[in-house]
Amino acid sequence: MKKNNRHFSKKAVQQRARINNVERTPAQHREKNFAKVNGGVFVYSKPLSVAELSEAINVPVPNIIKFLFMQGKAVTINQMLDDEMIGTICLEFGYDFKKEKIVDEAHFEEIEIDDDPSTLVERPPVVTVMGHVDHGKTSIIDAIRQSNVAGGEAGGISQAIGAYQKEHNGKKITIIDTPGHAAFTAMRARGASVTDIVVLVVAADDGVMPQTLEAIDHAKAAKSEIIVAINKMDKPGANPRKVKEELLAHDVIAEEYGGDVLMVECSAKTKDGLNDLLDAILLKAEMMELKANPNRYAIGTVLEANLDKGEGPKATLLVQNGTLNAGDFVVVGDIYGKIRRMVSENGGVLKTAGPSTPVSVTGLSAVPAAGDRFMAFPSEKQAKEIAEKRALEKLEKTRSGTSAMSLSDLNSLVTAGQVEDINVIVKADTDGSAEALKASLEKLSEDNVKVKVISASAGAISDNDVMLASASHALIYGFNVRPDARIKALAEEQGVEIRLHRIIYELLDEMKAAIKGKYKAEVVEQVTGQAEVRHIYKITHVGTVAGSYVTSGLLKNGEKVRLLRDGAIVYEGVLESLKRFKDDVKEVKEGYECGLKIASFNDVKEGDIVEGYEMVEKQ
Repeated sequence: MKKNNRHFSKKAVQQRARINNVERTPAQHREKNFAKVNGGVFVYSKPLSVAELSEAINVPVPNIIKFLFMQGKAVTINQMLDDEMIGTICLEFGYDFKKEKIVDEAHFEEIEIDDDPSTLVERPPVVTVMGHVDHGKTSIIDAIRQSNVAGGEAGGISQAIGAYQKEHNGKKITIIDTPGHAAFTAMRARGASVTDIVVLVVAADDGVMPQTLEAIDHAKAAKSEIIVAINKMDKPGANPRKVKEELLAHDVIAEEYGGDVLMVECSAKTKDGLNDLLDAILLKAEMMELKANPNRYAIGTVLEANLDKGEGPKATLLVQNGTLNAGDFVVVGDIYGKIRRMVSENGGVLKTAGPSTPVSVTGLSAVPAAGDRFMAFPSEKQAKEIAEKRALEKLEKTRSGTSAMSLSDLNSLVTAGQVEDINVIVKADTDGSAEALKASLEKLSEDNVKVKVISASAGAISDNDVMLASASHALIYGFNVRPDARIKALAEEQGVEIRLHRIIYELLDEMKAAIKGKYKAEVVEQVTGQAEVRHIYKITHVGTVAGSYVTSGLLKNGEKVRLLRDGAIVYEGVLESLKRFKDDVKEVKEGYECGLKIASFNDVKEGDIVEGYEMVEKQ
């Protein structure tokens, strides 16, 4: 039955679209069914033209064009329709509608698993223990495990596979034994969100320290629940109230102070309070309602990996959903394999591993990286094809450079309305400056874009700051501080942009412009190096090759160059070829000889200067 002469608002159509939007993978989808009517519901999965929609819902083209014309929209038979127009037309002619989002299985990290609630069962919480050095993190882990890793004893799961399970009151708790928040964040930087609960260890006799604050920043950025273990209560100077008050200043608020953070007083040495800590973990897990579907192909994360001399590539996997079986075909990152052997925390061979279970596996074609996601597939052919596709995408991404967030990228996204939060890390010369900058930056927030300072502290920019920025897609602002060469290299490797300022209003103006989508980077020329031409070689089918000596900096193959003769610019072009002896090289540094050729230019003379340069954004 048609519903004529009705007007459907944009908001109503969008609301219906949100309700009906679902996701499917190519295995669940066939191209010939990209648009069909099913029980009075029009289901489609790609943009449609007027003609395609007309055929699918059996409504004449003129009727659709006339209806849209009455709505103030003039269209032709072959014009593509957006989702709002499709939804409006469907409702007008008596159909509900539903758009299916087709997700490429090669990007299985993006697939939102929407399991039937009846298939879900309770799963163990995954816990990471973090804290300041010497506050007792390892001792608490040892005491819970009833082992002595800190004392150097062999055995135990952390040495076998880097994680273990503890049973308490008939329920399991999975604990990841990491070296600290650096490893925790490095995994998040690779897209791995494995931790449900962070147990923050703070010494009762020492209080909140710099690494405690770093651990808090990392836990909050990961959106993990926090439980505080106030350790060393056996010490004479223990003062748990002081710890709680210090944490209060950093928005970690105990229940007794009106917050929602569970805080447990304990001693790893005497083991007092450890059962209370485990009770707190189970209570928090119950409140979080952690569930998974064990009756599906497994998906999870690599905790660590290595190349074993006897068994080949070996990896510790954490199954996060589904069940992993011995013999399953898996894709891990951009490699694949068949689970040949699966070992539990105690070295026992397993046939299956359910949600929240850590296992050590062999059978992969290469060694994956910690933080890589894995997923099991029905066949080796499918697993191999997906791994090869991911490897190709990785190569293309490497060739095209980093995809990390820069201020220019941010500006473009704000302009396109595709960003709501801007994450910032502030490092300054003093605590006062850091706090003032944090307050000033957050005040710049507007209705559609919010500035979130996830960390603000005094001191030099560190490895930890770079890793946190990488994991959180954040910018780093340095005020009256500068990174050293090692930190610059790490930031470049991780795709993290570091912005340096000495005048506060210039920093704020820059961020204000980015929020409004009006940021324009000032680009300046930077000379990379110079070389003196000392010999000329004419080579058939090649052209003129200049035997040169690099007098300063370095020259890079493929970079922009200019040819200087008696101080005047003779030609500007690109360095087409760069050789050392007979070998092609990427760059030649000061003090070394090389052979070079400038693209489309042969009039090179002895004594000429070849100057390499690049255009860079002014800091």
